[in-house]
Amino acid sequence: MTGRWAKKIRGKLHYFGPWGHKRGGQVVPVDDMAASAQQAVDLYQDQRDDLHAGRTPRVKAGGLTVASLCNELLNAKRMLMDTGEIQIRTFANYRVSCDHVVAAFGRNRLVVDLAADDFNKFRSRLAEGRGPVALGNEIRHVRMVLKYAYDAGLIDRPVRFGPQFKGLSKSVLRRERAKNGKRMFEADELRRILTASDSALKALVLLGINCGFGQSNCSNLPQAAVNLDTGWIDYPRPKTGIERRCPLWPETVEALRESLVSHPEPKDKADVGLCFLTTHGNRLVRTTEDPVSMSNADAVGPPFKRLLRKLGINDKRSFYAIRHTFETIAGESKDQVAVNSIMGHVDNSMAGVYRERISDERLRTVVETVRDWLFAGDV
Repeated sequence: MTGRWAKKIRGKLHYFGPWGHKRGGQVVPVDDMAASAQQAVDLYQDQRDDLHAGRTPRVKAGGLTVASLCNELLNAKRMLMDTGEIQIRTFANYRVSCDHVVAAFGRNRLVVDLAADDFNKFRSRLAEGRGPVALGNEIRHVRMVLKYAYDAGLIDRPVRFGPQFKGLSKSVLRRERAKNGKRMFEADELRRILTASDSALKALVLLGINCGFGQSNCSNLPQAAVNLDTGWIDYPRPKTGIERRCPLWPETVEALRESLVSHPEPKDKADVGLCFLTTHGNRLVRTTEDPVSMSNADAVGPPFKRLLRKLGINDKRSFYAIRHTFETIAGESKDQVAVNSIMGHVDNSMAGVYRERISDERLRTVVETVRDWLFAGDV
């Protein structure tokens, strides 16, 4: 017994509000049973046409609560995740943003009642403990959550955020970036990192500087995409699906061969055939979900940071800064089209629409430019 009004429709129970609450393991009726029953009847009358037709009842515009909006959005995004149209990490970002919205405004707050002053206070709350880039990203995610209400026809007019609920200006972001320093490594730093790394981390770092890979790229890299005999990787970037082809240096091939020697058994069948796994057989970077939350695990970033500290190298930079380094140095090849191809960047220009391929020779020139820079100091 759940203490809720219910009716079976098309073979499935549907609930229309509580008539009691649990106390000491027993369900105790509410004080005003007549009012509770009337509310249940009203809700049934409001939803019965959709329910008997097998449709999901739509929340009426005036009654759309923050909690209802978040549930609608997450259900829609989960369907996209289940069909592979968005990644679980993207879904996790939506879920976190929904949690922030509910915490700020309350589950039962009507979406149509939200106004600029609410978002001004919310912005101040979001700014606590976040830098300008993180703040801008979270504001963008929250705006997407609230925008969904109008786009999906759940409310009759768009939510008005006010002029202040937006990310920081480009000039502020530039100043912040200048204050934090460049997000790249110098050649001597990378050589020291490679020398001090174990076989697995060495392979990851070399993939970063040879092919512009971030840790998620490395984590999802299937062995089938790597040909160590010919020294090539053919691997679409998971984030964009853009095709990438990259020639491997001899150093990268050797490091990959060495790291594959002690390859652990995968814990999840979906991870069979990946190039890299943790010692426990998990993906290096993964998002896991339980009934109440989602969590991110990164087996690349923290060990990399610890190595930087051990070597006395400024650890404000992350593993992803290696990708910045590749982009920066590869640009010296003066073939940005080939650099973008290896990086997996989307090219929406007209030339990008018509371009069907880039020669292997141009790709080799790019990676050899970076290799010459990296190992120039070796005797």
